[in-house]
Amino acid sequence: MKYKLKDICFYATGKIDVNVLKGTDYISTENMLPNKEGVTTASSLPKTAQTRAYQKGDVLVSNIRPYFKKIWFADCDGGCSNDVLVLRAKENINAKFLYYVLADDAFFNYSTATSKGTKMPRGDKTAIMQYEVPNFDLLTQKKIAAILSNIDEKIELNNRINDNLPPFLCVAQIAATQLGQTPQTDGCMHTDDKVSGRGG
Repeated sequence: MKYKLKDICFYATGKIDVNVLKGTDYISTENMLPNKEGVTTASSLPKTAQTRAYQKGDVLVSNIRPYFKKIWFADCDGGCSNDVLVLRAKENINAKFLYYVLADDAFFNYSTATSKGTKMPRGDKTAIMQYEVPNFDLLTQKKIAAILSNIDEKIELNNRINDNLPPFLCVAQIAATQLGQTPQTDGCMHTDDKVSGRGG
């Protein structure tokens, strides 16, 4: 037996005053990153007095061009644009489990297939709530969420380590250094005539 998405969550529709928001807690389709990479700081805030509110633990999904797979698990309270869906877990539904259900490529494929419009398709909010989701008890939801969260944390740690690695030295640069010459710093020319941006 499977649930419909509407059985495990609902669209949050509360409002928040824009004057209490900062670039770090305002979310729009512009500062949501594609391919489930989270969010960045917003470059500007809306000029309206109020905007849609979200709470820590909500799942935010960009409703424009769903094939970009923009999704974020809120780690704070804040506000977002009307083009961002705020999905809140119902009672006895683990919020992080809800996030992983929605972060599945199958959900984005479904949202894209049922979207409306061609130039800038938007997800159909009614159809989205008909998306079929697995029927697990709360304990199983928590176990699944914990396993997937652990994997995500390891991936994030590896990405941070990779971002801080020094540039690789290629054979030509090592040889130049050993000969007392100044190695080139604008790239490394390999024997296959390809240049590596990191010098590797």
